[in-house]
Amino acid sequence: MRLPLALPPVLPVLTILVLIGPVLAGLWGTISAAFGHLPVAGLYGPSLQPFEALWNWPGLGPAVRLSLVTGVLATLLSLLITLLLLAGWSGTRPFRAVLRLLSPLLSVPHAAAAFGLLFLIQPSGWIARALSPWLTGWQRPPDVLLVQDPWGLAMTLGLVVKEVPFLLLISLAALGQIDSQGRLRVAMALGYGRVAAWIFAVGPALYQRIRLPIYVVLAYSMSVVDVAVILGPNTPPPLSVQIVRWMAEPDLTLRTLASAGALVQLALVIGALLLWRGAERGIAALGTGLIYRGWRFSRDGLWRALGLAAAATSVGLVLAGLLGLVVWSFAARWSFPDLLPDGMSLRSWSRNSPAALETLATTFAIAGAATLAALVLTLGCLETEERRNLRLTRKGLWLLYLPLLVPQTAFLPGMQTLLLGFGIDRTLWAVVLAHLVFVLPYLRLSLEGPYKAWDPRLGAVGAAMGASRNRIFLQLRLPMLLAPILTAVAVGMAVSVGQYLPTLLVGGGRIQTLTTEAVALAAGGDRRAIGLYGLVQTAAALLPFVLALALPLFVWRNRRGLHHG
Repeated sequence: MRLPLALPPVLPVLTILVLIGPVLAGLWGTISAAFGHLPVAGLYGPSLQPFEALWNWPGLGPAVRLSLVTGVLATLLSLLITLLLLAGWSGTRPFRAVLRLLSPLLSVPHAAAAFGLLFLIQPSGWIARALSPWLTGWQRPPDVLLVQDPWGLAMTLGLVVKEVPFLLLISLAALGQIDSQGRLRVAMALGYGRVAAWIFAVGPALYQRIRLPIYVVLAYSMSVVDVAVILGPNTPPPLSVQIVRWMAEPDLTLRTLASAGALVQLALVIGALLLWRGAERGIAALGTGLIYRGWRFSRDGLWRALGLAAAATSVGLVLAGLLGLVVWSFAARWSFPDLLPDGMSLRSWSRNSPAALETLATTFAIAGAATLAALVLTLGCLETEERRNLRLTRKGLWLLYLPLLVPQTAFLPGMQTLLLGFGIDRTLWAVVLAHLVFVLPYLRLSLEGPYKAWDPRLGAVGAAMGASRNRIFLQLRLPMLLAPILTAVAVGMAVSVGQYLPTLLVGGGRIQTLTTEAVALAAGGDRRAIGLYGLVQTAAALLPFVLALALPLFVWRNRRGLHHG
């Protein structure tokens, strides 16, 4: 007996609710608390007292400046490095070499990359050890503020080395939608240098397709917490870090102060996005003026070298940082200025492994549940759109990006307050729901292209042989799309593993994942434990990608054409 299996039409509605429900509910909770209405703390608004307290906080000005400057600077540098690398080297052998190294780095969590960078650039880090004492004369770590500096330069560098791979891979996907090589050849035939030809002929078409991911990078960089805790200044910290500190205080009334700060953070991001949008128009006008003047910029060797050197430096810093995590996790005695430890030991692994494995299980449970839910919603939406001949509109794309554009610090405090009111905060399922908000957009963006590129003639052949739509979906389309589905799952798992703020706020400190534990260790300064947790965190994010590559090769070992979907 064959059971009728109809595609649930409720899945697209559920997807919209998952994307915008927590964001809107969280914003409402944040706004209510910011205006003094917090019943769980015995406060009933409206009141402007939280904003008055925030205004009187002496660190407000520096915190706002840090959030704005580091976020804009990190986004600008990441975009410039990406565009220079693409303009100067796309399609060449050095470009392919850099790309092969950059792609795996996308899965490295921000916190692990930040710890690796910390081990490199701090006064007792590898760079200082490599130069001491033969060049610097240092026998002890110098008293120089190389990390957690008041200008946020180390934090900016930590963001740049992680955002360059993201923007580069997003750009490569977008370049496939335009004839970039044809545009480049035509412009170069007119006498333009390679960089100028690419910027003038390919850049505008590419930028239109990567504008939203750039906005996401800007919003994230301005409100990031885990990287700021590891590499950013402490007194005062960036505004996002201070908001989290107020939220962690046992005095519930301070949550109104945190909510007021969250609204200021939201206003800062909106203002930065508007400024960025205005700068886009200014740069477009400048580019048009340069084109009309007829300047060819044929001597661009310096810009090409800068692009390649900056991208290679980004790769080198992340890889060297990961190597530093490995060495520190096994290091025995390692005094300054020795370049390597006196010996290797398993002491740190034997001491920390039981707790790390327990945390790893929790991390995988949360990531697995959130990714599975996101996969069901995404496949349901894509198949519904396919059967009803629908396409994602511009408004739908903005809706998809909404949870990534709104700063986490703007709606997660409100979401936590609402969950606290319902008595369902600090549970595993609440954390899964919070992760799902961020996993779902990335999973959808990863799977949409391969899903819609599936040849519909195969479905027509199946239908001609009497197969129903559900059977074609389950027994033909999904198996053939095994590789891209597994890749999208790996992306979702990596996004969940790297989530810090949703776990910390919604879990209320009771739910520990590898990311929250690693960031918590930053305050203790136990480098061996930090190295171990950073490595396990990286492995947890990387393992799904390895399986996504290996499983299709095994399942379709007799079907070479299906190895990559």
